[in-house]
Amino acid sequence: MSTTDEQPIHILWINAGLSCDGDSVALTAATQPSIEEIVLGALPGLPRIAVHWPLIDFECGPAQGADTFIDWFHQADAGELEPFVLVVEGSIPNESIKSEGYWCGFGNNPDTGQPMTTSEWLDRLAPKALAVLAVGTCAAYGGIHAMAGNPTGAMGVPDYLGWDWKSKAGIPIVCVPGCPIHPDNLSETILYLLYLAAGQAPMIPLDDQLRPQWLFGATVHEGCDRAGYYEQGQFADEYGSPRCLVKIGCWGPVVKCNVPKRGWINGIGGCPNVGGICIGCTMPGFPDQFMPFMDEPPGARVSAAASGAYGSVIRRLRGITLRKADREPKWRAKGRELHTGYTSSWR
Repeated sequence: MSTTDEQPIHILWINAGLSCDGDSVALTAATQPSIEEIVLGALPGLPRIAVHWPLIDFECGPAQGADTFIDWFHQADAGELEPFVLVVEGSIPNESIKSEGYWCGFGNNPDTGQPMTTSEWLDRLAPKALAVLAVGTCAAYGGIHAMAGNPTGAMGVPDYLGWDWKSKAGIPIVCVPGCPIHPDNLSETILYLLYLAAGQAPMIPLDDQLRPQWLFGATVHEGCDRAGYYEQGQFADEYGSPRCLVKIGCWGPVVKCNVPKRGWINGIGGCPNVGGICIGCTMPGFPDQFMPFMDEPPGARVSAAASGAYGSVIRRLRGITLRKADREPKWRAKGRELHTGYTSSWR
């Protein structure tokens, strides 16, 4: 999978799935690393890259400018752009459930002048890509657009290509969920894939939902600043409380996400850190399995009651220890006598 210094790795970013473009916007806030560091090759050992991303490719227009933006994707389809990483933002609608029209598209087919659907681009480009990266929960699992009752039959990239799908380089689909995505989670994953392409990193470790293990290996609760309150059976009953938020709707104990531990930008923020409940936006079942939001999650009443009973005992025991530990030793006082237990050798 290594590449030469002369040939850049192209990043082809399709943000034409069903999406709000929030994941593209979120990436502009990345700091570790920043998207600027990746694009400019400012990191040691990073292969040379060329990014074709609508948000920053300001010199190109749909059909005019320094380059015609969509031409890069047609070149990749023709096998003239190697190697490339395909980034997909937004869920993929089912274009075969209607007799006419299309749900979403990306550019026009030069042969017909008609719009090319997002799913057709996936069909054409995925087999030729070095890796496929599904950005955000919509692209990863379907997200908001794939809720029950939706008319589009929307799904995530793994649902469309197949969960066992692998690129020609043997790399599974890489899903980095979030609604929106965590900026550094995305930039770090892009960086890993680039090092992998350069032969400087082992195969990316993914969990059974195709998420990078090092980013999604722990729950919100395990990294939450409020977890100690849960242990002590102390729960918030209204917003604005510093206590555990489980009883007012937080799904943190069962949601795989590192936001409380990592913060949002430069280590600051993150949903529970600033008083917001976790609604499970990094999970495959989002949003259906986590609604209605702001209601106590199933099982929370039982677990909170158990924690409350256990926590009351813990608080009493810790109170006893605290009263003993929260004071200075008695020998710290003025006077001619030393009471620390030290025996002088000069007397």
